Order: sequence, then C-alpha cells, then structure tokens
Amino acid sequence: MRYTLSMAIMLVHAAPVAHAETIIATVNGMVCAFCATGIEKSFKKQSAVAEILVDLEHKKVTVHTKPERTLDDTLVTKLITDAGYAVVGIERRP
Repeated sequence: MRYTLSMAIMLVHAAPVAHAETIIATVNGMVCAFCATGIEKSFKKQSAVAEILVDLEHKKVTVHTKPERTLDDTLVTKLITDAGYAVVGIERRP
C-alpha cells in the first residue's frame, strides 16, 4: 500500500503541468450589460479562451486561456476595439 501511494505521489509531481494564462485588459467606454455581452461574444469565438469575465465597475476584461494556449496583445486589443471600446492597458498573469 505504501509503495502504491508513494508511486502515485511521485507520478503527480513528475507529470508536466499544462499552464494557462490570465490576461487582464483595462478598457474605457464600457458602461452597461450590453457592452459586456458584446465583448464576451467576441472572445468566446476564440479557441484559446476558456473563460471571459467583464467587470464594468472596474473597467476590466479578464480572459482565462486554455492550457498551453494564449492570445497576443494585438488580438486582445483588436477584439476590444472592434467591439467599440478603447484598451488602456494589458496585464498578464500565469
């Protein structure tokens, strides 16, 4: 039993970890639920996106990517500006 447990623990630690990314864009011009819906639809069409959250109060668009996938700053900016809003800044977190 100890051997099996030890092997399981070693395998978990030895397995490669698939990293996802969090992209946070500060956006000007978003004021209503319609704004949020438009941005969400644009990002959900991207195959790299796992989850999209729009925070109107703090003027933030947070994108969680799928493991081993990303969106470059140019595409993030294009998706937001095409929806009619201005990107103030983009921050990335592992």
